[in-house]
Amino acid sequence: QVQLVESGGGLVQAGGSLRLSCAASGRTFSSSCMGWFRQAPGKEREFVAGIRWNSRTTYPADSVKGRFIISRDNAKNTMYLQMNSLKPEDTAVYSCAAGGTLYSDCSRHISYDYWGQGTQVTVSS
Repeated sequence: QVQLVESGGGLVQAGGSLRLSCAASGRTFSSSCMGWFRQAPGKEREFVAGIRWNSRTTYPADSVKGRFIISRDNAKNTMYLQMNSLKPEDTAVYSCAAGGTLYSDCSRHISYDYWGQGTQVTVSS
């Protein structure tokens, strides 16, 4: 089992920045993929960015490329999402996830077995 807890969400003006954290505990070594997803009211869950737990390979979605940076600190069992140049359309509940194998596609939600509760990010115009 893997437990995931997000933090760092909040209210920010357009153009601002936020950094989300995802603290992982349990059998984290069993998951190859770590990722961030978001879901806005009335919309489907959307992939934001993923990272391999045992390498520095990252997979940002086109919608956030150049604005969001995903990273992880293995010593702290923590993953981060640095969000810059935020837009109102980035408003959503952001959730972190873990799972998959070396052969999994880290950009697909079906690759993930464990999910956090989510943290709200609201960007005002």
